[in-house]
Amino acid sequence: MAPKLKKRLGKKHRQASTRPKLGKSVPKLKGAVKEVSPKQRKEIAAKKAAANAKAKTPTRSPDKEHRRVVGEEPMRAQGGEDRVGRSRFPAGMTERKAKAKGPVDPEVAEKRAWQDAEEIATTLTLATANVGHHEPTRLPLVAICGRPNVGKSTLFNKLTQTRRSIVGDEPGITRDRIYGEVEWAGRDVRLVDTGGVIPDDEALIPSEIFRQAKVGLEEADAIIMVVDGRTELASPDMELARLLLRGGKPVFLAVNKMDTSEMFAAAENFRRLGFKNVCPISAEHGTGIGDLLDEVWAALPPEFVAEEPEENLEGFEEEFEEDMDGGGDPLPGAQDDGEEAKPGRRLRSHGEHISRETKVAIIGRPNVGKSTLLNAFTGTERAIVSPIAGTTRDAVDEVVERNGHSFRFIDTAGIRRKGKTKLMAEKLSVIMSRKHLEAADVSLLVIDAAEGVAAADANIGGYAHESGRSVIIIVNKWDLMTEVGPDGMRLFDGKPPADKKIYEQQVRDSLKYLDYAPLLFVSAAEDKGIEEVFKKVELVSRERRKRVSTGAMNRFLDKIDFQRASVPMKKRIRIYYMTQAAVAPPTFVLFTDRDVKLHFSYERFLANEIRDTFKFIGSPIWFKVKARNKKKEKE
Repeated sequence: MAPKLKKRLGKKHRQASTRPKLGKSVPKLKGAVKEVSPKQRKEIAAKKAAANAKAKTPTRSPDKEHRRVVGEEPMRAQGGEDRVGRSRFPAGMTERKAKAKGPVDPEVAEKRAWQDAEEIATTLTLATANVGHHEPTRLPLVAICGRPNVGKSTLFNKLTQTRRSIVGDEPGITRDRIYGEVEWAGRDVRLVDTGGVIPDDEALIPSEIFRQAKVGLEEADAIIMVVDGRTELASPDMELARLLLRGGKPVFLAVNKMDTSEMFAAAENFRRLGFKNVCPISAEHGTGIGDLLDEVWAALPPEFVAEEPEENLEGFEEEFEEDMDGGGDPLPGAQDDGEEAKPGRRLRSHGEHISRETKVAIIGRPNVGKSTLLNAFTGTERAIVSPIAGTTRDAVDEVVERNGHSFRFIDTAGIRRKGKTKLMAEKLSVIMSRKHLEAADVSLLVIDAAEGVAAADANIGGYAHESGRSVIIIVNKWDLMTEVGPDGMRLFDGKPPADKKIYEQQVRDSLKYLDYAPLLFVSAAEDKGIEEVFKKVELVSRERRKRVSTGAMNRFLDKIDFQRASVPMKKRIRIYYMTQAAVAPPTFVLFTDRDVKLHFSYERFLANEIRDTFKFIGSPIWFKVKARNKKKEKE
């Protein structure tokens, strides 16, 4: 007999059979959830989950959550914090929770590291902007030296009251010489921070650091040697002390990291180095620094008082006459400190005043010859040069006087992609390179002639263009492209010699947005084409501060055929008149009939027409639109 089949229930009955039966065994729902539908229950549950997540979110500020101090080493370097005071675990997470959760995603950790580097970079001082250029006979020089990772840069930052020198746990961060100024007891003194010295190390970078440090020690009037008071004396300390004592200059021993007065007694153990002047200090907290400076200042040579130089007013008369000329119409509604603008008087933007110093940032990819170019400009071995990419970390700046003009050249670290920078010092150097670029007047975009224009070169040039810096393209190592052997082929790769016109066209095709930038071929290693760079920098810095009167701009507008501009009809505007509102970079305000953003082709067309008439060599041109009937359109 066949088995009896169970009757299959319909959809309605199946749903009814699975519903919970009302009774004592079913828990009663609370509050408003009791009489709601399943869809509403889901919404209420989602709101509760969001409220719980919000309650677990830490209430501390982002600054405290991601706190990281540069130039200071906290006393507590164990547990949940690293040696620079930053938590080793994500915000709001303890060590136990971090271990239970498992390893952190590498992409998240890398993103957080770059955020930390960005926060640190905002505290660093740009290009020693507050440090004047003084001759050695005017201000005495004090050098800070010692082996790596003893706190030299921390002491330098503390004395100069800046964040000029990059500080971290990684030994050997400081490589080149970093200069600053200190005021103590009513007297100004120049200070130089040198790299960590290991006299017996024959490796390329340490030996170059030692050579740079020796230059700073030779020109110094007094020397401060820094040692780590928490460690035992090492052979590099003894060897360096022996070298310093032979020099015959006043040398002072600063025993660093003496954070409490109970630790001062341990500093007496370092008298074995042979120094008479031993000062226990804490560069992080400032303990004992005043006593150290008193002893150093007492050993410096007598103060040199120079006569006040007379101001050179040459060129100001022509400028004054130009200002008072009727062609210089004042801007509409312009006033000066509450006074009515007089006829023929123009208001000046901050960049238009006569600049006695031009800041020039040398930018580019790693290993394209930026440091070699700086040495060629200064005529000295100012920066460390090596074939190792990423040698420069701190920005190195030097002032050069040429034909009555002062140029401050800033050698920045090579800008790389984020994925190729691992150490915190490298991340900081890349971020600081961009910040030094934004603080400069002119940027020299250095390209390796042997490698040509890479995608990274276009990105770096874009940084300069978007920040409003004047740009000069420098094709370095041009000697490699032209030196030929007996067979007529290039020596370094055996190919035919390069042609300047063809190579320039290739560069222009790759960097079309920098069509206004002059292009120069140089060889920094052989000191070829350097004089031409000085001339171009002076020309470009003058062009970026040039001002055109409103009357001249209106006459210029009458001559332009705007029908030639390929712009969509909905983006076309009518320009009533145009005036230059600012300089450095040149900024023009367009008074139009519509409040619309300029189409990129229209903006490019207008910029090209302005360049054909007024030049503005090497400088980008910015536009701002101000509509007359802006309020009517909103209504």
